[in-house]
Amino acid sequence: MKRKKSGASPVLWSQQVTETGNALDLEPGVFTFDDPCRIAESLRHSAEESTRRKAAPFRSAMSMLVFYINRAGNQLDPEQRARLEQAKDELRALYGRPRKRRH
Repeated sequence: MKRKKSGASPVLWSQQVTETGNALDLEPGVFTFDDPCRIAESLRHSAEESTRRKAAPFRSAMSMLVFYINRAGNQLDPEQRARLEQAKDELRALYGRPRKRRH
């Protein structure tokens, strides 16, 4: 964890990546939506409209979704985690990619 100055709030690397990296300009609250289809469609729109991404739109959108899930870790509500996992499948469907098998 890096600190700006003594006594300042910590700046996490994940926050810095989200704010300044070659990421996507995401719709506010996209990862908190109740509908997995809406999450996937929003990520797709952000990926296709972005001028800051380096990878293909599908890869950029999926990367942001996985990044969020991984960074939230155990603090992510199980119901929301399930919606985000469904959003992965919806995103794959939007791009004509095969769905992943779950064990």
